Amino acid sequence: MAKPVWEISDGFWAAVEPLLPERERRFRYPGRKRLPDREALQGIIFVLSTGIPWTALPQELGFGSGVTSWRRLEEWTEAGVWPALHAEMLKRLRAADKLDWERASIDGSHVQAKKGAPRRARAQSIAESRAQSTT
Repeated sequence: MAKPVWEISDGFWAAVEPLLPERERRFRYPGRKRLPDREALQGIIFVLSTGIPWTALPQELGFGSGVTSWRRLEEWTEAGVWPALHAEMLKRLRAADKLDWERASIDGSHVQAKKGAPRRARAQSIAESRAQSTT
């Protein structure tokens, strides 16, 4: 039987764990113990892969509440975890010669045009003549 997509392997966790920010627990009034990062990540993957609302995350799975997973996603996004994880996975795939460059594409919104773009021509009016200013 195939393993569910939200169950992360030990190898993947070994790549993710060093990228996650450390949170110090308060000494005085420590509050409730924080959900382990691995379970929170599995909750995030579960919600994103199934498409269910965050509040509908089943408690029986042991991933904490959906709000906890959502907050952890926000925290890790602000800490820059996802771009760092993407770079790490690309590095590992490149080292294992598993990248297929035949299927690669570049999105212009992420790649700068180093030589610049030509200047746009001024938009031409299609009216017979310009109207007087109303101000």
